[in-house]
Amino acid sequence: MAAIPASTRFPSPPFSISTTVAATQHRFGALGDTTKARVRLRWSSPPNCVSNPTGKLDDFSLQDDDEPPNLNPAPPPTPGRFEITIDKETVRRLDLSPAHALLRKYVHRIGDNATDPASDPNELLQKTVGFVINYERDDPVDPRELSELPDLRLWFLRLDAAYPWLPVVLDWRSGELARYTAMLVPHQMSQRLGIVYNPEAQELFAMSKLFTVYSWLKARGVANPQAKTNAMMQVIGFGISDELFKLVEANPHP
Repeated sequence: MAAIPASTRFPSPPFSISTTVAATQHRFGALGDTTKARVRLRWSSPPNCVSNPTGKLDDFSLQDDDEPPNLNPAPPPTPGRFEITIDKETVRRLDLSPAHALLRKYVHRIGDNATDPASDPNELLQKTVGFVINYERDDPVDPRELSELPDLRLWFLRLDAAYPWLPVVLDWRSGELARYTAMLVPHQMSQRLGIVYNPEAQELFAMSKLFTVYSWLKARGVANPQAKTNAMMQVIGFGISDELFKLVEANPHP
């Protein structure tokens, strides 16, 4: 394929997006389901998450015998948080009713009139939301992590389609946002590094969530939506300049 002439290349955008391995690395254990005999799984241990900015696996070693893991104990779930409990049958039926019971009244998207005007999203933002997964594997020695199970990932894809603003109300402190990202973003697993995200997919996911979350927070009247959105972006390893938010404000949805 011929190179694009310099005169026709896209100009640099008038805003900046920064990401580093250090910013996206969480020194905690893996997804919390490595005990193979465990049946009832509470996502109480966030993954060790690393982005690969080069996109080349040859330049980013996934070998587990390079050095022993350096992992910290996982923070516990935030006390009093809301929890969405699902099991294998719920997942295989693509049944979102456990999530609907909590989240439906907070829905707000363009053209969606189902939002309850009396519902206060600050309740979700303050208490946060987590997941409890009671998933019994067909094979008790299946070594895969939860984020590697196709039916579970499909359930989370449907959940994300229904509530695309959900990441902003998750229990970030206990790693729920990192785990949620793993359900939706292609990645590889490493015993030493934990989750290694596909860098381009991670960036697309993050930017999509920025636009969705910022609009939702503004529509629901949440104070300082830019700061809240930026805080969420920083958890998954991205720094966003003010210029991008100015562009969004200058070109609002109809």
